[in-house]
Amino acid sequence: MKTILYTIQFIVVIGLLILILMQPSKADGLKGFMTGTQETFFNKNKSKTREAKLVKWTVIFTILFALNTILIGVLL
Repeated sequence: MKTILYTIQFIVVIGLLILILMQPSKADGLKGFMTGTQETFFNKNKSKTREAKLVKWTVIFTILFALNTILIGVLL
């Protein structure tokens, strides 16, 4: 049981690291200052973008990580 939980934890951690590293940087510098709200006005399909999918999967993997960590702590 211990080996299975540790293996699942390892896979979830590797997946979480990959998902976090694939997300684009939020630091736009002066570009964000100059454009302002233009990006949010013209980008109406925000839920179907690659970034939105990455955020959704990052949340899922984070929840799996937390639940598996709690399970390891309680059972072992």
